[in-house]
Amino acid sequence: MTPPDLSEKAIPELYGINAFSDAVMKQRLPRSIYKAIKDVQEGKAELTLEVAEVVANAMKDWAIERGATHYTHWFQPLTGLTAEKHDSFISPIGDGRVMMEFSGKELIKGEPDASSFPSGGLRATFEARGYTAWDTTSPAFLKEDSTGVTLYIPTAFVSYHGEALDKKVPLLRSMEAINRQAMRILRVLGNTSSTRIITTVGAEQEYFLVDKRYADRRSDLMLTGRTVFGCLPAKGQEMEDHYFGALKERVSAFMRELNLELWKLGISAKTQHNEVAPNQFEIACIFDTSNVASDTNQLVMETLGRVALRHSLVALLHEKPFAGVNGSGKHNNWSIATDDGINLLEPGDNPRQNARFLLFLAAAIRAVDEYAPILRMSAANAGNDHRLGANEAPPAIISIFLGDQLTEVLEELADDSRKKQKDILTLLETGVAALPKLPRDLTDRNRTSPFAFTGNKFEFRMVPSSESVAGPNVVLNTAMAEILRRFADELEQSEDPQKKVSFLIAETYRRHKRIIFNGNGYSEEWVAEAVRRGLPNITATVDAIPELVSDASIELFTRHGVFRSEELHSRCEIYLERYAKQINIEGSISLEMARTGIYPAVMEYIRRLSESISALQKVSSSLETEEHLALLKEVNSEARALKSGCDRLASALAKAHGIPEYEANARACHEFVFPAMQELRVHADRLESLVPRELWPFPSYEELLFRL
Repeated sequence: MTPPDLSEKAIPELYGINAFSDAVMKQRLPRSIYKAIKDVQEGKAELTLEVAEVVANAMKDWAIERGATHYTHWFQPLTGLTAEKHDSFISPIGDGRVMMEFSGKELIKGEPDASSFPSGGLRATFEARGYTAWDTTSPAFLKEDSTGVTLYIPTAFVSYHGEALDKKVPLLRSMEAINRQAMRILRVLGNTSSTRIITTVGAEQEYFLVDKRYADRRSDLMLTGRTVFGCLPAKGQEMEDHYFGALKERVSAFMRELNLELWKLGISAKTQHNEVAPNQFEIACIFDTSNVASDTNQLVMETLGRVALRHSLVALLHEKPFAGVNGSGKHNNWSIATDDGINLLEPGDNPRQNARFLLFLAAAIRAVDEYAPILRMSAANAGNDHRLGANEAPPAIISIFLGDQLTEVLEELADDSRKKQKDILTLLETGVAALPKLPRDLTDRNRTSPFAFTGNKFEFRMVPSSESVAGPNVVLNTAMAEILRRFADELEQSEDPQKKVSFLIAETYRRHKRIIFNGNGYSEEWVAEAVRRGLPNITATVDAIPELVSDASIELFTRHGVFRSEELHSRCEIYLERYAKQINIEGSISLEMARTGIYPAVMEYIRRLSESISALQKVSSSLETEEHLALLKEVNSEARALKSGCDRLASALAKAHGIPEYEANARACHEFVFPAMQELRVHADRLESLVPRELWPFPSYEELLFRL
């Protein structure tokens, strides 16, 4: 296959050719329609059918010119994946011929059968209606494969009665919530030019690549995304030679095509490199609005899998596909900006900007402290339970890293002994607490912190690698909106808002500085210190998910119109059921692999050992066989333990299956099935180190991690 032209001239011409971008709309839409759709995107106007008709026709013509025959409303149900139903553009005209049509009504709304998607009790199974609604803020795009070209239209997904059944609707609602409250703050601070607040996200995606020849022989990888058994090879990641190392030619070829496909979609894939573990990699995209970044990350994950197969590879997005080496996460870089380009988490070049920055920083500190359990919930899934706190990822304890300099600034501002200082502006102008111009890079990076300030943004490092970034950003946006609401209420009622700004920053830091931790989050000392500070340490998904329906959560999300109470309860049920199903699948495949693969292989080895020892003893009774008998005894002992472990796991699975209530079922999976799986693995992995390679039924970690 001839490599694509990625020259300096070709890339700008290639970039975005499969995206119905702003530039394409400007070129293809009448000026009045373009302005109308921009007003809709910016929340200044409602979408009319007349505008949609013109956009739909232009979108159809553009797609057909690029070879498209079908379109689909692309949405994100609560399955953890995306969904699509394809319809052709053809429309019969009555004389045996067809014409190509696509109406504004078809663009705006679709009606997929929603009965089989998770609803958590919001709908009965027989109630099939669900609606997809065009998200005008996220560009439509074309997807090319061996079957042809299809137009994809990003959409929201709601029930017949309007409940959110997807990831997108709550994210859009949360973006509106923070926009409303942050604009109140800006107006009090004297900003009259900005008209809208935008939260931005840049997602860093970690993943593994394995040779498809080996992955296809591992049913655990195929069905669960991770290896439930596997003995570490002689070399793992301890030499620290993979991180940022030279890319292998096969990986480079894969990344080259991956970039090409993403760039064609208008996705700004920027950074790629080897990660810490063998055959682990990372790709990062340039910041975009939270909504578009969420859609983009879903496309990145889908494209990773599709392009990997073209190179006879399998991309693994699971948080912990291999025991004993680092797992994968997703770093969610989050910031707040205005529509006219002001980053509200940028320290700024003068004292007045410093004051604005410190107020928004204080709001973030309070939001993370007050809503830490809900933020932890947003990063909870079965895979992350293996990863968090494992000296490769942040601990399950939520804390904020600010760095010494910024912490010192806040400490001095909050110092009661300095009450003579009237306000933040005066304080900063005198240079007592900090230089009048705070440098952008105030901190070193702290890879052990789950929520670290990194110059002009926060990096939420706890997000699972396989999950949408929508959920964590819904929590961040809404929690921040709530604290800004409280700040705005006080500032708007104050006779001296500038003095009130000083008070809010100092008082907020004093009350919530327990959440600030600049040290090593991997240390045992920090776990003990977090307990002393009263910070929650929610280590298990089954404990984290119910935080979604806590009183604090229901009050937060319903106040800002992000979730209704019934939507929160439905998601709690869906997520707990999903956890239980995942553990059930992992337990079932563990049992199957042990019983039908490992146990027969071990018994064959026992037979061979027994026959060899018998043959030696027959040759001469003087031949010493004690060591051989010791090996036979060890293998036999582990085989018996493996068989007993299978029986215990089968019993645990049966026990969990017998519990109909969703939360109790999830807890049974956590308390009985998962430990039984771990115990079974101990014996299986010991046996892998004893049984000859030619008898072992599954590809080894050495083959999976070192052969590309």
